[in-house]
Amino acid sequence: MGSRLASAISPYLQAHADNPVDWWPWGEGAFAEAARRDIPVMVSIGYATCHWCHVMARESFSDPEVAAYLDEHLVAVKVDREEHPEVDAAFIAAASAFTPHLGWPLTVFATPEGRVFFAGTYFPPEPVRGAPSFRQVLEAIVEAWTERRAEVEATGAAVAEALAARPDAAEARLPTPAALRDAAIELASFEDPQYGGFGSEAKFPNAPAVSFLAELGRQGDEDADALGRRLFQATAALRDPVEGGAFRYAVQRDWTEPHYERMLSDNALLLDLATGFGDALAAEQLAGFLLNVLRLPDGAFASAQDSESLIDGERSEGGYYALDAASRAGQQVPAIDEKVLAGLNGLAIGALADAGVRFARPEWVDAARHAADAVEARLVTETPDGPRLARAARDGRVSDAAATLEDYGGLAGGLVRLALAAGDPAPAARARALVAACIDGERVRPPGGGDPVLAARGIAVEADLSEGAVPSGAALFADAALRLSGLDGDTALARAAELALAPVVEPALARPIAFGAALATIARLVSPPSQLVIVVPDEGAASELVVQARAWATPGRVLAIVTDDEARAFADAGFELFHGRSTLDGASAAYLCEGTLCLLPTDDPAVLAAQLAATP
Repeated sequence: MGSRLASAISPYLQAHADNPVDWWPWGEGAFAEAARRDIPVMVSIGYATCHWCHVMARESFSDPEVAAYLDEHLVAVKVDREEHPEVDAAFIAAASAFTPHLGWPLTVFATPEGRVFFAGTYFPPEPVRGAPSFRQVLEAIVEAWTERRAEVEATGAAVAEALAARPDAAEARLPTPAALRDAAIELASFEDPQYGGFGSEAKFPNAPAVSFLAELGRQGDEDADALGRRLFQATAALRDPVEGGAFRYAVQRDWTEPHYERMLSDNALLLDLATGFGDALAAEQLAGFLLNVLRLPDGAFASAQDSESLIDGERSEGGYYALDAASRAGQQVPAIDEKVLAGLNGLAIGALADAGVRFARPEWVDAARHAADAVEARLVTETPDGPRLARAARDGRVSDAAATLEDYGGLAGGLVRLALAAGDPAPAARARALVAACIDGERVRPPGGGDPVLAARGIAVEADLSEGAVPSGAALFADAALRLSGLDGDTALARAAELALAPVVEPALARPIAFGAALATIARLVSPPSQLVIVVPDEGAASELVVQARAWATPGRVLAIVTDDEARAFADAGFELFHGRSTLDGASAAYLCEGTLCLLPTDDPAVLAAQLAATP
């Protein structure tokens, strides 16, 4: 029992390998088995650091009687949403027909053809306040399948038809600056005036939405800037005072009682905000967590750290983090999900690179370089048609899960930022190849297509539009394409960024709290960021120009501090921004461009200060 999961890449699947449930991994085999036995499929979706996933596993999936009933009447499939985001997106979309409370664990029941006829999230082992137990849900599913098959299949067909009928978003025009300001004003309506943050219940950092406000702030919107700073400062309550990493969210409105899992995505995105807002202390804490806790031996970053551990031999959710540094030393450290995800590592690479520049921490840039080398060694394969990404790897093995636009865009964006921070065009050239691999005429999509099991059943949905804690694939791709366009002047890349974001414009303006990263990139398309190249005579040379440039730097701007040789190397690699850039009579020189307009170079700090003061 459970042996099919024992060799899984995902630690989430491995954690269920000893369950008495006869789990199948995601794939054709499970559906073929269901068709052979003429029984439904239960798809259970979660991730390694999901607290309630652990709870449901202990309460129900470890119960031999429940497992025996489940195995007799259904084929059980276990899915790691981080390994298979397309599968998660497809079943989340279908589950929305049955429950407004979407999240994880996600429990979905489908026909052998993959058509969903019922879904929910966590089910308790015993009925609670009107909610049925998991065993009762299973019995109801079996009763419906055996006694009311026609009704079940009609429900599944109706859900599938509704999903298939969703219209493709037509290409949308970019919004006006006024429309973006209106979106920021709507975000302000969600602010909790008493305790800070968004909403009046559980508090999430929502870094993508704050990044949009930060971008408008860069462009001169003082109200958006002030709101973004307040929202970011409120998230300080989520940071572990010992190890610095930010927890997933706070259970209470006043930011107390954190939900203690710590995610690579959250901490990378919050590091970006710390850099943009110039918060050196927050940057130190967040970067410290990435480097000291999530960094793996080869330099890549693990995807998360669990909230649970054993404290004095007793299982505790968050108890480890209530201890001071000395007390933690003798306790079990919460488990690390060592799964390496391409797109999320790209976020961390870019965040560390930009923070290293802003705060003059070359060791952070070096860490970003080592991470990039490790991720590319694990996950990138060169083919005659260009680079191909794998989505995930762990323990020297690569997952067969299809890479998504999140992976291509996230890694490419991180490589561009690394190239600028390190003065090395090679990562930017590799980013350009990753972006090019996703451009298919007037369409933007990852090469090789999506998940084949979903496609074979006609139940795939667009997985890269809406955003939660992580920017969408569309936003990450557009960000990378736009950054590259600014370096080499290729308008086709800016066009690709617009194509990727076109379907997002309308829903993003209607519900900005759910599309922050997309709106941040849209704002940069509407008002292109400034680009500053500082050419210094020697690497690490002290210069007032460099000091000014570091203070000006944000993740939304393009900044490179390079030597003459590095500038020539960028130019030779086809990055037109660096063409003709050199020191002036051996002195450091600044070259500032706004969109397609470039100012005269200067070696005078006072002149540069005036130029930067007049630049968005």
